[in-house]
Amino acid sequence: MTHQEAVERVKELTEILTRMAHEYYDLDAPTAEDYEYDMKMKELRELEAAFPDLLEPDSPTQRVQGKASGKFEKVTHEVQMASLQDVFSFEQVAQFVERVKETVDDPHFTVEPKIDGLSVSLEYENGVLVRGSTRGDGFVGENVTANLKTIRSIPLKIKDAPPVLEVRGEVYMPRASFERLSAQQEAAGEELFKNPRNAAAGSLRQKDSAVTASRRLNIFVFNLQRVEGAAYASHSETIDALGAFGFPVIPYTRCGADPDAIRAAIEKIGASRGTLPYDIDGVVIKVDALSERTALGATAKYPKWAVAYKFPPEEKVTKLLSIDIQVGRTGVLTPVAVFEPISLAGTSVARAVLHNQQFITEKDIRVGDMIRVRKAGDIIPEVLASESHEADSLPYVIPERCPVCGAPTEKDEQEAAVRCVNPVCPAQIFRAIVHFASKNAMNIDGLGPAIVQQLLDGKLIASPADLYTLTKEQILSLEGFKEKSAENLLNAIENSKNQPLDRVIGALGIRGIGQNTSTLLCDHFGSLEKIRAAKAEEIAAIDGFGDILADSVANTFAEPEFAALVDTLLARGVKMEYQAKVIADTKFSGKTFVLTGTLPTLKRDEAKQMIEEHGGKVSGSVSKKTSVVVAGEDAGSKLTKAQELGIEIIDEAELLRRIAES
Repeated sequence: MTHQEAVERVKELTEILTRMAHEYYDLDAPTAEDYEYDMKMKELRELEAAFPDLLEPDSPTQRVQGKASGKFEKVTHEVQMASLQDVFSFEQVAQFVERVKETVDDPHFTVEPKIDGLSVSLEYENGVLVRGSTRGDGFVGENVTANLKTIRSIPLKIKDAPPVLEVRGEVYMPRASFERLSAQQEAAGEELFKNPRNAAAGSLRQKDSAVTASRRLNIFVFNLQRVEGAAYASHSETIDALGAFGFPVIPYTRCGADPDAIRAAIEKIGASRGTLPYDIDGVVIKVDALSERTALGATAKYPKWAVAYKFPPEEKVTKLLSIDIQVGRTGVLTPVAVFEPISLAGTSVARAVLHNQQFITEKDIRVGDMIRVRKAGDIIPEVLASESHEADSLPYVIPERCPVCGAPTEKDEQEAAVRCVNPVCPAQIFRAIVHFASKNAMNIDGLGPAIVQQLLDGKLIASPADLYTLTKEQILSLEGFKEKSAENLLNAIENSKNQPLDRVIGALGIRGIGQNTSTLLCDHFGSLEKIRAAKAEEIAAIDGFGDILADSVANTFAEPEFAALVDTLLARGVKMEYQAKVIADTKFSGKTFVLTGTLPTLKRDEAKQMIEEHGGKVSGSVSKKTSVVVAGEDAGSKLTKAQELGIEIIDEAELLRRIAES
């Protein structure tokens, strides 16, 4: 590789890794697998080693990723919470051992599982927990004490503790808790967390500690950060002492400097990976003696006395037995692979979504194939490829009739989807009612998928509007209901009548319309009557809408069945009223803002609220209708498009200045 090629590749990798880190650490919403991130980081590190003049102080290889969220008070760590250098082979582990032996004569090591969670600090004074914080960038994190106190395994008081004690641990979500949460989110029609690590991070950053408590998080303590009033000689000694204080501590194996013994300890942990009730993504190898750690020191980012061996993604080949079709609330037919069960990342897997016909055709997946499967993010099964076909196999084609109701299917010209066009398809009705009752829609607490199915099976309801005719006697006829639970469900149904118009429109399941777009509709038109009367071109004029979305709204409200449903809901007491947001002044009246990147102090929702309070509108995309783009750190394609269109671009400070002027 030439020097110029290296310059370009280093720049590209830096941009990609910075974006990935922002998505992973700050947004808890990664778009790339851990393995992809690790490989790109490894490539960048190797390029910087080969071309030392390209190593910059702010390179992703030199900084701990992540930063304090604006939601919580910032905390400056007394002791840096450094990250670890990753290695990906036993040869690299052996090289690490040899580097340590260049400084230390007879080192001993501990080998520990690397818990896949969120790193936190716990600070105690005279045995009392006084503060808990996230790692952030290693120097500054966020104060999440109240949320950490909801984790029952964290001791709030320690008997016979030293005057000052700070420990570091990894908060994680056990697999059972993650599966329970995923089921709840799916039932409520909410976006699912990608894996337990992101679920743990998202749960720990909740403003409402009750939500954190409901997520059933746990912790392993794996390091002593600082202590006053006690002295320890080794890491293993500190872990044993912390265990005696009542902390749930990381299990460890103590080894000498023989690479084969360390490898055996790593392999033992790897072999147990599938039986653990929590996720691990590797193994940590640490020098045990604390004095030797001091002698070895650290780089700007990593300690020189530890490395993290990362497991490669686990993949297995199995036989595809069949392809099942699931029908969603908008009629989309989703193919699902059913295969001979295999064990991946600790659980038995027998199904994986195949997305659509295009996905199946591109990978040439056929019933009877031997397919290669892995768990994306160690949790979501996915089919990677077809390894081989049976002799007489045929390409798979999604059926031309709905497998539930038998109605014809149609290919959606705007999407890769195939849809059942029968509006009274039982599968669509079930999904529609589940969505209608979900938390982000009408928020009917206690009305989950199982109860909806019971109501449908008992012919007590046939549409969302029928929920408002249910009686106590009818609910008591369902399995599992007693007097109190029936009353609670009826109260929840009754309370849902007061949901504002934008929530009701979102609940009705118009294709393409979610919370944000339903709010835009209501802000623009102000009432149900005006929305029902609006023509597609009027709706398309709203910033944030295009022709396809506008047609979807106008056509849906024009359908006789949908119009009848809305009328029935009104007749049964659903108010569908909309209270426009209170506007402090009209300084931004007629202006449309787009927020992009991470703002220094404001959350995206906070900035949006401030703009709307001063008469402006906030859109999710940049267009010729956009007046101002507010750009923060890591602003991406929206900023580029704004520059191309010549749209005014300001930062958070300028936004706040303009607001202050009013």
